[in-house]
Amino acid sequence: IIQGYGLTESSGSVASTVGPEESKAYGSVGKLASHLQAKIVDPSTGEALGPGQRGELWVRGPLVMKGYVGDDKATAETVDSEGWLKTGDLCYFNEDGFLYIVDRLKELIKYKGYQVPPAELEHILQSHPEIADAAVIGYPDEDAGQLPMAFIVRQPGSNLTRQQVIDYVAKHVAPYKKVRRVAFVNAIPKSPAGKILRRELVQQALSMGASKL
Repeated sequence: IIQGYGLTESSGSVASTVGPEESKAYGSVGKLASHLQAKIVDPSTGEALGPGQRGELWVRGPLVMKGYVGDDKATAETVDSEGWLKTGDLCYFNEDGFLYIVDRLKELIKYKGYQVPPAELEHILQSHPEIADAAVIGYPDEDAGQLPMAFIVRQPGSNLTRQQVIDYVAKHVAPYKKVRRVAFVNAIPKSPAGKILRRELVQQALSMGASKL
């Protein structure tokens, strides 16, 4: 399987796997394209991080966009004065230079000061034999900030319960990453490209009310 990663703003590939050996780096999108520079940056401090440390991926190179036409504010927020493009993706490089995508920064769930990647929980949920599809959002909570909430599409004939879903995830993650709420749905709303429409799920969760979760 050949993996790759890029953005519209990077005008093409940022990283990809080349050949069968690189494709064995399971879960990675490959190594950085030769025409680019990259660094992993702590979103809070702007400090560059080392291998294995998670942060925002910044890239720079001749094909990176100059900016958004007619939108100086968005350009200033996305590309710094030295030409570094802030991708908005939470990533890390391993010791061998392979890039791993964890999640979108703006989609991280903020639970009691911890950051919980929805994609990590979704991967675990989708490994359950009675779950056909799953999506995770941050449900607003006055005390915790946000609670990890799972939307579950059960396999036909399944009688999977909310507590079984919660217990299954809890076996695989640290306590702060546990799913706190569960809702069963017929389908996960997605864009034509297959991207989960999390805003729709948040609105759906709020409209359900606490009594139904």
